[in-house]
Amino acid sequence: MTIAKVEVERFSLTSLKPFDAVVAALKSAVGQPNMAEFFKETRATKSFPDLEHVVQRGLGRTDLMLFAEFDLGDILRRETGSKTPKIIRLVVGNPLIMKEMVKHVPDAGSYAPVTVLIDERPDGVHVSYDKMESYLLHYGSPEALAVARNLDAKITTLLRECAS
Repeated sequence: MTIAKVEVERFSLTSLKPFDAVVAALKSAVGQPNMAEFFKETRATKSFPDLEHVVQRGLGRTDLMLFAEFDLGDILRRETGSKTPKIIRLVVGNPLIMKEMVKHVPDAGSYAPVTVLIDERPDGVHVSYDKMESYLLHYGSPEALAVARNLDAKITTLLRECAS
């Protein structure tokens, strides 16, 4: 049995835009394929080029797609009967990017696709992301770290764009 401590860097910013506007901006930048159909199509491919084609069709302008959406605020609001807080977890990524990291560091599969957390607080809408580079740093793979840094740049640029 092995237990390793992983230190994570969190990228976070606060937006003065309304919660729904931040969420809509992010969603408009990423592909939103029907995931049941997407996985059915990827499993049915007979070659890697065919798989790449299916993935490319599912990507948005940022080369990312939405894998899952969890409305955590809905659960909280049901308990309180209030219209707040609004908090959503979006799981985004690109299977081809994930593949490149996992080739060098299999544990990268534990961290990708990534989570973007958007939550409404009294001081504004917080947008947060745990940087992939920080997850993979202790594995010591320059190849995986290069891919992680590119992914981090892609995600943080997207979040800045959505929040401003």
